[in-house]
Amino acid sequence: MENLTCPECGDKIVGRSDKKFCSDACRNTFNNKQNKTTTNYMRNINNKLRKNYRILSEHNFEGKTKINRLKLQNAGFDFDFITQIVTYKNGSQYFFVYDQGYKILDNDWVLIVKKTD
Repeated sequence: MENLTCPECGDKIVGRSDKKFCSDACRNTFNNKQNKTTTNYMRNINNKLRKNYRILSEHNFEGKTKINRLKLQNAGFDFDFITQIVTYKNGSQYFFVYDQGYKILDNDWVLIVKKTD
């Protein structure tokens, strides 16, 4: 049996012969380092989506609300981050962040809607 060492901390591995790390902490630390770039990118996008969702939800009290685009932008809404675009049969296009959506109207107005199944 060969002496295996932990790739994270260098300690001797005790236990099963196919064990790769000395502890869960070392395994997690190693994997977090490996996935850091991807994880940070996804975390930043998810944070922007959550913020957009929160802003739409806070302004959409009754399931359908008309609001000025500038008011959304001043609240921190980023129109570049959505989860879905839906084009209905009548040609109307709505941009969704999960179940909260919006449609761009004339004169810098935005119609916020909540999708129902």
